[in-house]
Amino acid sequence: MKVEALLFGGVALFFGGSAALYGVWSGEPAGTAALVIACGMAALVSFFCLIQYRRKGVRPQDRHEAEVADAAGPLEFFPPESTWPITTALGFSVSALGVVYGLWLFLIGLGVLVRGVAGMAFQYVHRGE
Repeated sequence: MKVEALLFGGVALFFGGSAALYGVWSGEPAGTAALVIACGMAALVSFFCLIQYRRKGVRPQDRHEAEVADAAGPLEFFPPESTWPITTALGFSVSALGVVYGLWLFLIGLGVLVRGVAGMAFQYVHRGE
């Protein structure tokens, strides 16, 4: 995952530099905003890959001397069922409606969305204990 983190970090730097130059030279806010968002998305993927690399270490795919059998076995834990994706989708939908109908609805949807994302992230945090 270290290579992926560096790759997406480079992409984030490229989009960040492009956004800065584009914003200064063009003065057009829509293109600048799109480049800033692209920079943020690449930085998010880079951060995720870096955290996974620090958590799990080097994968068999990253080692040159690794055999195919080194990657055998269970890959990861996949939860059998969860209500948090539905909660997250509901929060996103209410937030999107809040953009149309008012700030109060957006804030309610944002609260539901944050709770759904936190629930998905921390649902099985104590699974290995």
